[in-house]
Amino acid sequence: MADHAREIENLICTYAERLDAGDLDGVAELFAHGRITGMQDAPPEAFFTGVAGVRRMYEMATRLYEDGTPKTHHHTSNIQIDVDETAGSARASAYYFVTQATVDLPLQVIVTGRYHDTFRRIDGKWWFDTRIMLVDQLGDTSHHLKF
Repeated sequence: MADHAREIENLICTYAERLDAGDLDGVAELFAHGRITGMQDAPPEAFFTGVAGVRRMYEMATRLYEDGTPKTHHHTSNIQIDVDETAGSARASAYYFVTQATVDLPLQVIVTGRYHDTFRRIDGKWWFDTRIMLVDQLGDTSHHLKF
């Protein structure tokens, strides 16, 4: 019997691992059947959809360094997953915090927040359906974000 909750948890962790590696194409691929936004109750124009849309969002927002990474570590915790196996859908919530250290920025937490995610199973594989990234606390993101 498949452990759908574990598969979804691995998907959530894969997102963080790829982002920290600077693999923006790999992050975008996780949303081949989904979308992402940074706003609760976001209007349709605030979502970035599909591989191209999500890739565009991260390209516009994320500062990459000479080693090809954003020099961050995305830490995800308190993951709660509710799977509807019959419908092939799931919901999850989690906390996140991001640490960063660069030549000019000592190691520090730059942002904390929560993810509200939905997932769907397509041909036996779990995919992000929607990710809403909510910010709770904001530190110095000037070395991470382009804006």
